[in-house]
Amino acid sequence: MEKEKVNGSPDTVLEDFLRNAVSESDSSKASTSELEAAKHQRFASKWAGFLELFRTKSRRYIAKDPLSSLKLSKRFSSSMRDLVGVVKNPIVDADLNYSKPQWRSFTLSQLQAATNNFHQGNLIGKGGYAEVYKGCLKSGQFVAIKRLTKGKQDERTGDFLSELGIMAHVNHPNTAKLIGYAVEGGFYLVLELSPNGSLANMLQVSKQKLDWKIRYKVAVGVAEGLRYLHEGGQRRIIHRDIKAANILLTKDFEPQICDFGLAKWLPERWTHLTISKFEGTFGYLAPEFLMHGIVDEKTDVFAFGVLILELITGRRALDYTQQSLVIWAKPLLKKNRIRELVDPSLADDYNLLQMNLMVLAASLCIQQSSIKRPRISQAMVLQLLKGNRGSLDIIRRCRKSSDWKRHYEELFSAEECKMIRGLSGLSMQEQIPIEV
Repeated sequence: MEKEKVNGSPDTVLEDFLRNAVSESDSSKASTSELEAAKHQRFASKWAGFLELFRTKSRRYIAKDPLSSLKLSKRFSSSMRDLVGVVKNPIVDADLNYSKPQWRSFTLSQLQAATNNFHQGNLIGKGGYAEVYKGCLKSGQFVAIKRLTKGKQDERTGDFLSELGIMAHVNHPNTAKLIGYAVEGGFYLVLELSPNGSLANMLQVSKQKLDWKIRYKVAVGVAEGLRYLHEGGQRRIIHRDIKAANILLTKDFEPQICDFGLAKWLPERWTHLTISKFEGTFGYLAPEFLMHGIVDEKTDVFAFGVLILELITGRRALDYTQQSLVIWAKPLLKKNRIRELVDPSLADDYNLLQMNLMVLAASLCIQQSSIKRPRISQAMVLQLLKGNRGSLDIIRRCRKSSDWKRHYEELFSAEECKMIRGLSGLSMQEQIPIEV
């Protein structure tokens, strides 16, 4: 019976890959020409150098020019070059204080058994570079298996290691949980399967419509996850592909950000990255990225604003006619015509204050100028969405008309009155503890 290995560190991912590469090279020698065997040996040799780097336990930083010191191929994917060239410390830097994940190493046969040999009926997601299959392990645990499908071998290897490097530093209730990986016959990531699937599926496909409480919970949860990625971890992480399809919903409809395939490190003192390779999802791409390839926290803020609009309206970021949700919604946001924005399936069944705060957050996040967009942080978007007195302070600082500000002040007053009436409706026993 096959048993999956439990690994104490991401370092072993490379060991597994190298072992598999060497095995394939050895088996090919008996059946192919000497030229083909030499090609396999060169491939294994390249990864031996990588393995040596990851095995090193020195506390020293990598060289200032890591691309030359590692003699990486120029054909390496941009994501891998950015990972090695941008980050000052290697991902296994001993100075870091994060707890190393316990990932399982799966065999290809185990993943084939879990997915009915990657049957099309198990396919639950497909992107430009990967496919995602629903599977069930022998233990009975349901999983989502991401299989990298596009690009040359070294490009896929770089993308695989880049995503693993990011996920090694991510640990938050609002980010997806990686269970393990496989490097036999390709590159695979194995994640916990969220029972309710993706937000995109629940909003646009499922017959079960999301009520307002869940939509509001999702918005706050995604904001919490983004705040963690931008400010709460060991390194600044820009996700770069925030969208409804990349938000998974747990059993309790807690949102989890997934798919870190496009994510980038942003060094502490850097203001932004400039990306030459065009990647992402139309409808969510920030204007500064489309025009200049600029990537920073505000890139995710813009996409989050689009996501909020999806939660409010029930519409897609780009509909079947390729109409942009942002372009459609902006005139209505400017005039605060909320009833015309709200998903018809909600009717009037929503909290008026929360809806207004969501609309305000969306309008701030999708501003054309990245400088004008707020940060996700506790003091800005997240604080605004939570709807406490701190939210009102943020509103008062906005450059808006006095009538506009008065509208929100009245909403907060009405909500407070509602809460007071709710408390007054409680019985005396519920309000005052009985002393025995």
